[in-house]
Amino acid sequence: MKEVTVTELKSMKDNNEDFQLIDVREPFEYKIANIGGELIPLASVPDHLDKIAKDKKVIIMCRSGARSGRIVDYLEQNYNLNNLYNLKGGVLAWADEIDTSMQKY
Repeated sequence: MKEVTVTELKSMKDNNEDFQLIDVREPFEYKIANIGGELIPLASVPDHLDKIAKDKKVIIMCRSGARSGRIVDYLEQNYNLNNLYNLKGGVLAWADEIDTSMQKY
């Protein structure tokens, strides 16, 4: 599985690169801390495949990188998508390395 670090993501955001960021956490988690990804809760991802870009890099994130890693594997295996990247360490890594004021849970 391909991964992007939070440092790489920060650079991509700072440089206004064209990519899609999808957050697969639950709405209550998103309210606690988020970095601007499009919220598509994990269980609903298969119902929202049309929302996942096919023509650019798609970074999928969650709290720690575990759930997003599982959905990246699932989408690659079942839908032959090859433009997906897991955010290594998820929002916890973002809070540790990029925005230390962000609330962790």
